[in-house]
Amino acid sequence: MRHRVFPILLMMSICIAASLFAQPYEGQKGDVNNDGSINVLDVIRTVRSILGLDSPDAEEIWRADCNSFGVDCGGDGEVDILDVAEIVNLILRVAQCSNTTVTDIDGNVYYTVRIGTQEWMAENLKVTHYRNGDPIPNITDKTEWQNLSSGAYCSYNNDANYVATYGRLYNWYAVDDGRDIAPAGWHIPTDEEWKQLEICLGMSQSEADGFAWCGTDEGGKMKATGTIEAGTGLWNNTNAGATNSSGFSGLPAGYRSYYGSFYPLGGYAFFWSSTDYKSYLALYRSLYYSYAQVDRYLSGKENGFSVRCLRN
Repeated sequence: MRHRVFPILLMMSICIAASLFAQPYEGQKGDVNNDGSINVLDVIRTVRSILGLDSPDAEEIWRADCNSFGVDCGGDGEVDILDVAEIVNLILRVAQCSNTTVTDIDGNVYYTVRIGTQEWMAENLKVTHYRNGDPIPNITDKTEWQNLSSGAYCSYNNDANYVATYGRLYNWYAVDDGRDIAPAGWHIPTDEEWKQLEICLGMSQSEADGFAWCGTDEGGKMKATGTIEAGTGLWNNTNAGATNSSGFSGLPAGYRSYYGSFYPLGGYAFFWSSTDYKSYLALYRSLYYSYAQVDRYLSGKENGFSVRCLRN
């Protein structure tokens, strides 16, 4: 029976015009029936659509078209057997718990989140060793931090009590070290991979290629909700546009400047990319309590920022 079905599906696969889904919809790619999980019911629904037995709306078509990345957070403009295969692959990954948590070399366990075709850590990195077991220096002294040209980390305000919530802060040299600070099978995202996330959340390519505050509400989709003042979260009031609809759960971990001082919690979330710019600058992303956009800019490599990792 299996050998009969797949040739039929291949012959009867239909092309769905990309213009039917010119903007992203709510929900997750692969969750075709939008019930909050990816399972065999999504496979059946997609097959029925391919065979012309069901008439999906534009939003369902968007969720079913998940076999490659495109401007709408995954998809190649067609719903066909390749999408069925990708949904099956997603089901197998979920069954193996491979997109639920990841553990670093120190034993820290992180929740992860699938956003479009990418899988991100949903928490900031806490690791104190490179992947080969070598320690990453913990630099507390301001002058020593300022003069570094090699990898280092610190806790916010040199206080380890902040680590469980906010993770640790790393200079870019630690991000770039060939011994790797990311867990096995993961890496520090490049500038282009950050753009892929932003486009997935609704930013245009031209906006993602820009500098300073880019897009519209994509930063809000990445920020954890609530405010300190209302007792509902960790961001300062007003935490503009925060919905965390992506599940990225960005927290305002502050940062450490190149001269060793710490900037306050509550207002900023800074994240390194692995992409440098000239010998002393690298690209980063930041979220801010009073903006719903995403900041893409350049920073000195000595600064201490948060790190999120991306599955290979």
